[in-house]
Amino acid sequence: MTNIRDLAKMAGVSVTTVSRVLNHHPYVSEEKRRKVLAAIETSNYQQNINAVHLSTGKTFLIGVVLPYSDHPYFALMVKGIANEALNKNYNLVLIQTNYVESRELEGLNMLKQKQIDALIICSRICEWSVIEEYIQYGPIVLCEKTLGKQASSTFVDHYKVFHFALEYLYEKGHRKIGYCIGRMSGSNSEYRELAYRDFVNKHDLPNNPHYIFDHCLFLDDGYKVMEQIMEIDDPPTALLVTSDQVAAGIVASATKNRISIPNDLAVIGFDNQSIAKVMDITTIEIPHVEMGRKLFLQAIDNCGITYEEIPVRLIERKTV
Repeated sequence: MTNIRDLAKMAGVSVTTVSRVLNHHPYVSEEKRRKVLAAIETSNYQQNINAVHLSTGKTFLIGVVLPYSDHPYFALMVKGIANEALNKNYNLVLIQTNYVESRELEGLNMLKQKQIDALIICSRICEWSVIEEYIQYGPIVLCEKTLGKQASSTFVDHYKVFHFALEYLYEKGHRKIGYCIGRMSGSNSEYRELAYRDFVNKHDLPNNPHYIFDHCLFLDDGYKVMEQIMEIDDPPTALLVTSDQVAAGIVASATKNRISIPNDLAVIGFDNQSIAKVMDITTIEIPHVEMGRKLFLQAIDNCGITYEEIPVRLIERKTV
């Protein structure tokens, strides 16, 4: 296999000149550049990209850890990451975990082994103590509130947003309010749980465990939630649902079962996805594409640790 020294011999120039041509260095005479390019074409030389990475210390690859690639929340976030990566001439390595810890560790070890330049974790399963062990190996950026920690983040303040949405339902006259989340673990879920607990304590409302629904991620999960609600003797009159997909399933199932939305059950979704617009679902708009863009820029930023809080807004429609 032809190497850089062979090219230099064929072109009658120095190894340094060949290196400059390969790296598009401007300070090479046109005559020498033509000779090197001719030698490259004659020998069918292929540049060893691994050697280039070793010499520059960069792979121009960014790892992206996400639990599901087919969920709109993460798909839109990856869209923002990918668009910015294209602008900055980076490529992405997607690591789907399904919330399996060993798969998230694969991404962290890729950072440790210098296979990627940085790692973006859209939703983590590892304990924070595990993440801390890998911070020394390169930038790790998370989509959660990391204030005071040695990792950059772009995040929504889920405590503040959840509390705001609960107060909005309270002002609409609701006293039996429940919520649906994707999983009970995770820092974002912990903030939501705390906001809910503080809210019911503030207004002296019952903290009914039957009003809290876990494992709610996709459209079909909304139907399952409605099945459970119809089995409750004293069901909630309002639900805060952390996914528009799930909210849409709840609304569709309620309509099928002659449960009036919002008279019998009010629903607030999250994200402002297309399905929420089509079905007129009141929702909290989260700009996922912009979040992805900011996550990527933090991943390649050499200016230190930064925290970016993303503002959200309530979109009032017909389900409250």
